[in-house]
Amino acid sequence: MEGLAMLRQVIGQLQEHLQLYGSPPLLPPAPPSSPLHLLHFHQLPHPPDDHHPRWCLANVDDTSADDYYSLVMAAGKSGSCKMLEPFKPPPSKKSRKERNREKLPGSTPTLEVMEQEIWKEFPEDLFEAVIARLPIATFFRFRSVCRKWNSLLDSQSFSQHCAEIPPANPWFYTITHENMNFGAMYDPSTRKWHQPTISFLPSKMIALPVASAGGLVCFLDIGHRNFYVCNPLTQSFKELPARSVKVWSRVAVGMTLNGNSTSGGYKILWVGCDGEYEVYDSVKNSWSRPGSMPSNIKLPLSLNFRSQAVSVGSTLYFMRSDPEGIVSYNMVTGVWKQFIIPGPLQLSDLTLAEYEGRIMLVGLLTKNAATCVCIWELQKMTLLWKEVDRMPNIWCLEFYGKHIRMTCLGNKGMLMLSLRSRQMNRLVTYNVISREWLKVPGCFVPRGRKRQWIACGTAFYPCLTATA
Repeated sequence: MEGLAMLRQVIGQLQEHLQLYGSPPLLPPAPPSSPLHLLHFHQLPHPPDDHHPRWCLANVDDTSADDYYSLVMAAGKSGSCKMLEPFKPPPSKKSRKERNREKLPGSTPTLEVMEQEIWKEFPEDLFEAVIARLPIATFFRFRSVCRKWNSLLDSQSFSQHCAEIPPANPWFYTITHENMNFGAMYDPSTRKWHQPTISFLPSKMIALPVASAGGLVCFLDIGHRNFYVCNPLTQSFKELPARSVKVWSRVAVGMTLNGNSTSGGYKILWVGCDGEYEVYDSVKNSWSRPGSMPSNIKLPLSLNFRSQAVSVGSTLYFMRSDPEGIVSYNMVTGVWKQFIIPGPLQLSDLTLAEYEGRIMLVGLLTKNAATCVCIWELQKMTLLWKEVDRMPNIWCLEFYGKHIRMTCLGNKGMLMLSLRSRQMNRLVTYNVISREWLKVPGCFVPRGRKRQWIACGTAFYPCLTATA
């Protein structure tokens, strides 16, 4: 059953953790009332230099979902169930030849029953440390096993374990032209799409994801009137108060954290082409205008709205096209700066990205009838763009002679590219670290139609404990 498969995966994670940190101290035997007759543990053969025994979970008889947690936490007693290795399907029926071979002298391994005390009252902090390291999608499947597992999101100690884990690859929250009212999340680690239910948004209202920080995504309604912040995984949601400056034109938006997580609060900046801007502070729950745009920055700001703002620490970077370059704003000091940086020739659909403090540029390079996606990096000393990678030639051949438009989402070392022409649609991810290009599988909307043309979106780090 599905619950058993989940338990096997948890036990596999626990085994690895026990090997790393050692077994917990021995405790008194389990009380007779525990449902331990369902389990049977054996010690697996291990190499001579392995100092920690490895344990496996047996097949479990039919029982209720609420019993699964007690089974993991309890000690094992002898039974007649056959052992399984973690992450492996049940063994198939053996042939007569194999059974006869096992009966030969010296061919039968010595099996030892696992000590009951090891699993009785398993340390809660070690249990939460293992669960916190599970993949996000796996964790949400495990939440349905019992109330105990479902309540982990409200546990302060579990939040601390999650904060100690380095962030994995970012996910992408996307909106497509085919269905503007529904979003879809893509996990590049598992290469799977997820369909979130964003129930907090007003019905029939189109809200566009415009920025993210610390696992939270900032939405702006298509009329540019109201801001919303939410965690797409847990549905933690907040509608921001009305802005003091009434600007209904298009605005660029950036978002940063006050510290390392949302527990310290976050800030959101919007800036318009006329130089008007405001900053929202989640700690004060209010908008403020720290000052005015300095005179050395040319107005109006011809912002590149195809390119979302990228953040490096507390500084946000916006792309502008006249003059070509970047405008930055420090959310702590309130200082604006302008960098005049000519873009590479024959490059279109430009988008900023960032990786470990390095500013990247993604664009379409077109020469004659050939088009290719190129990645550039800003050289800090010369303030010039240097090409560092480009899409494989065999993929670029698909674009030959076609008028391609590109939408690029991404930050923190992972990019998603939506490439579209009248004849084709392509979704591609690019890993800045490994320089790996991968095609993205199609995502099906509820009506069954493949969604391939991304209108807008943002990259965000999936975080179970981020709260709006």
